[in-house]
Amino acid sequence: MEMIESVQNRIYLIRGQRVILDKDIAFLYETETKSLNLSVKRHINRFPIDFMFQLTKEEVAHLKLQKKQVDDTTPNLRFQIETSSLEFWGGTRYLPYAFTEQGVAMLSGIINSKKAIQMNIAIMRAFVELRRVLLIKSDFKLQLDQIKDRLSGYDAQLNQIYDAIENIMDESATKNKWDKRTRIGFIKKDNA
Repeated sequence: MEMIESVQNRIYLIRGQRVILDKDIAFLYETETKSLNLSVKRHINRFPIDFMFQLTKEEVAHLKLQKKQVDDTTPNLRFQIETSSLEFWGGTRYLPYAFTEQGVAMLSGIINSKKAIQMNIAIMRAFVELRRVLLIKSDFKLQLDQIKDRLSGYDAQLNQIYDAIENIMDESATKNKWDKRTRIGFIKKDNA
């Protein structure tokens, strides 16, 4: 479970997709990022754009901003993206690649070390767990919206009931005033 949490901390939302970066995969596979990327380039036809894509400078800057925010709020936690004196990505001159869940699954076909296989299983489990958590959250949000809609309907009904009660109270008050009014005129006495 600890391994899955570690992997989940390396999954980002970029371009509307959950991805893991080449540097993080290389770290988990206990290999160099350069070696990983060379293996991918040798089999590039296995990695269409929906499996893997290269980040833009703006996306890297956005991740750097996220890293700074995480570092500011949790100074004792080490974030997976580290900076160096040359560049944000450990001094590399290349923008990182991001792998979707399908891309990570495809990596298992080209990198066959024992550690890579174990990590691939952990990464796939992390993606599944994230999807499950997001599904629970979306179900919860849907239920909350339904409750809110029901309550707003009840709110309108309660307002109608309140208005009706006010009208009845106003009628009762008017009737009481009418019954307790000072009467003028003749008083008829009963002959007994």
